[in-house]
Amino acid sequence: MSAVSTPLSAELEQKWQALGRRLADIARRHPDAALASSLAAEDMLLTHAILDGGVALGIFTLDTGRLHAETLALLDQIETRYGRGPQIYRPDTAAVQAHVDAHGAFAFYESVDLRKACCEIRKVEPLRRALAGRSAWITGQRRAQSTTRAELPEEEQDTTFNLYKFNPLADWSEDEVWAAIHAFGVPYNPLHDQGYPSIGCEPCTRAIRPGEDVRAGRWWWESSDSKECGLHAGNRIAIQPVASRS
Repeated sequence: MSAVSTPLSAELEQKWQALGRRLADIARRHPDAALASSLAAEDMLLTHAILDGGVALGIFTLDTGRLHAETLALLDQIETRYGRGPQIYRPDTAAVQAHVDAHGAFAFYESVDLRKACCEIRKVEPLRRALAGRSAWITGQRRAQSTTRAELPEEEQDTTFNLYKFNPLADWSEDEVWAAIHAFGVPYNPLHDQGYPSIGCEPCTRAIRPGEDVRAGRWWWESSDSKECGLHAGNRIAIQPVASRS
C-alpha cells in the first residue's frame, strides 16, 4: 500500500538529500553494486531512492518460497510504480525438497542449527548467486533494529561474501524511515500496519508486542543474539569501517 504524502522536516530533507548523494557515490565507485531488497520498509525506501532518483544501481530480491502473500504483492506494485522491478532469485528446488524430506517442513522450530540450514538453502545460497561477479552490495539494515546490528558501519568489507558492503540507512531511525515513506508515498507491506516491523518468511515472523525491539518477531523462539540468517553473519562481530575507495 502507499502512505499519505506528508512533507519532510528540514532536518530529514537534508538527510534524504545526503542519502541520494551517498547512493550516487556508491554507483560511481561500484557500478556493479546492487541493493539486496527484502521488500521491507527500509528496502522499499531505498528502492524509491534508486528508481525515482535515476541512480544506476541494480536491485534484486530473494523469493524463499515461504514469503507472505502481502510481501510478494509488492513486486507488482514496484513494477507499476517505477516501471522496473527487482530481479528475483529463488532457492534450488531439489535442495529445498531434500531438506524437507530429511527434517520436515517446520524443522526450523526444533533448533537453531536446523533453522540456519533452512536459511542457508532458501536465502544464503540464492544470495551467493545474486552477488556473484559483483564488487559490492547494499542493504537496508539499521543499527537500531537489533542487538546484532548495534555496531553496524555505513560501509564495510564483507568477509562473508568477499566483497564491499554498504548500509546507507545505518544511522536512520524507524521514525525517519516512515516519515520519508509517507512523504513520498512509497509502497509498503500492509503487514507493517499490523504490528510487523520486520518481515521475513511467514512461518518465522510474528507481530511484536509493546516494548519489544523491531526484530523480536523474527525467529521469536530463539535468543536475541542469534537472530541473523546468514545474509549478515558479520553482524555478530563488531566490524570496523574501512577507508573509502576513490
